[in-house]
Amino acid sequence: MSNPVFFSGAGSLDQLVPGARFTLQGPEARHAVTVKRLAPGESVDIADGAGRRLTGTVVSTSPSELTVECTKLAMEDQPGIRLVLVQALAKGDRDELAIETATELGIDAVVPWQSERSIVRWKGERAAKAHAKWQSVVTAAAKQARRAWIPEVRAVVETPGLVAAVAAADLAVILHEDAVRPLRSVLEAWQAGLPAGQGPREILLIVGPEGGISPREVTRLCDVGAVTALLGHHVLRSSTAGPAAVVLASDVLGRLNAPTS
Repeated sequence: MSNPVFFSGAGSLDQLVPGARFTLQGPEARHAVTVKRLAPGESVDIADGAGRRLTGTVVSTSPSELTVECTKLAMEDQPGIRLVLVQALAKGDRDELAIETATELGIDAVVPWQSERSIVRWKGERAAKAHAKWQSVVTAAAKQARRAWIPEVRAVVETPGLVAAVAAADLAVILHEDAVRPLRSVLEAWQAGLPAGQGPREILLIVGPEGGISPREVTRLCDVGAVTALLGHHVLRSSTAGPAAVVLASDVLGRLNAPTS
């Protein structure tokens, strides 16, 4: 069974070596001690959210501190092909469910998209609070999945901003019920055409709101390079399409078999 994971700040583990002790403080330490009830002698992982993972043994606890003796340090590389979920804002927390599940399944970043048909709107002070909530959701999901990387929640975009992101992406795929080509074949054809020896790449997986992506938005996105793809014979909810695409893409791209450092 894998060790429970708790997050420290980015860079907090950089100077550690095996045999050193690290003290986790704050809410994560309280969760480890009061909720998980970790005790001296138990194994635990501490990750900085940016790929570095400490594996060690608890040596002492207090209500707000967890001290661990390091037995191993590892830096887990990001995949060569990163998956980014562009999730349209949706009502009833369906968008939060989508990013939570996608994080557990391995998404690398998420982009909140205020599409034409999104009922939910992020404006003013609400936008900052909503963005913070999304970051909290993906952090908790990364912790549940025992990941060393916490996915980045990028700034909310409206359709003009998404058009610019699609134009700059290595591949942008609109998950659409009227598409002809299956997502698998789209990804396989793209991967087969990649030149060898180049740097990391990024794929945008674009999911619309409950009412679907408007025809005008599909046209604008496809005009700058996006392609449409079909996930299957059935119409999925906005909370389901993204996670389903993450699993399929991870399989096609060989990410499910990639070892961690």
